[in-house]
Amino acid sequence: MSMLILIALAGFGASFVDGALGMGFGVTSSTLLIAVGLTPALASASVHLAKLGTAAASGVAHHKFGNVDWSGVRRIGLPGAVGAFVGATVLSNISAKAALPFTGTLLFLLGVYIVVRFVRGRAPRRKPGVPGLKLMVPLGLVGGFVDATGGGGWGPVTTPTLMADGRLSPARVIGTVNTAEFIVALAASLGFLVGLGTAGIDLGIVLALLAGGVIAAPLAAYLVRHLNARILGVVVGNFICLLNARILLMTLNAPESAWWVTYGVLLAIAAVSITFVVRIVRRDRAHAGAAPEPAEQSPSLTA
Repeated sequence: MSMLILIALAGFGASFVDGALGMGFGVTSSTLLIAVGLTPALASASVHLAKLGTAAASGVAHHKFGNVDWSGVRRIGLPGAVGAFVGATVLSNISAKAALPFTGTLLFLLGVYIVVRFVRGRAPRRKPGVPGLKLMVPLGLVGGFVDATGGGGWGPVTTPTLMADGRLSPARVIGTVNTAEFIVALAASLGFLVGLGTAGIDLGIVLALLAGGVIAAPLAAYLVRHLNARILGVVVGNFICLLNARILLMTLNAPESAWWVTYGVLLAIAAVSITFVVRIVRRDRAHAGAAPEPAEQSPSLTA
């Protein structure tokens, strides 16, 4: 029972991060499920089944607050579904022993990507319109495939790319990506059911993730315009790297000294990156607060 409570709390935290950043639910949840002993395929299958509820709740909440571009959902969601189904069937046919280092490496690299993305993040210039099919179709295919094989990755692949494109506002990018994730999760779940059947899927784990995620989704959609995404993104990315470093060290049978060195380096990087971003955010806020108000026009001497 205590394990299910912890998984529900993990689902709450992962869904909150996902709703606020447009990324993080699958990567965070899969990392935690693999850490407690699930195989990569079962972890990803459980996460995607839970995503059916969390993504639906998140999409409804984002739609309510005006954060969804529905043409963008169609353009990226449908190719994302194709990529996710293919990725799920591929992962279902890889042995657990071979899949663990692959998935751990992919999740670790996604964590690094999240950290770098938010450390370097700059607001892109806005352009009118919605991203076209030349961007959305390949982006959806890659994002869906990575999401299914890594247990997460839809957000880390698609959200930064659409942010950089600049044609949708940050809030609309996050709302659109989260809403399209329902279609991707549905296709991945069907792929896992074809490849694995229902054997080994723990309904209790799925429901625990779902319960925590559904509670967090509307809160994240409401706060997305008020949270500082850069700080939260860097914290989450470093957390993902730390958890997946453990998986990689275990699969490599690394000596104890390697564990100490690896964690020491990762914790140092986390401290430096978080401190760096906090200082930038504080500096930007100070500059914004110190910006001079426009001078009042002097009355005309000839009036």
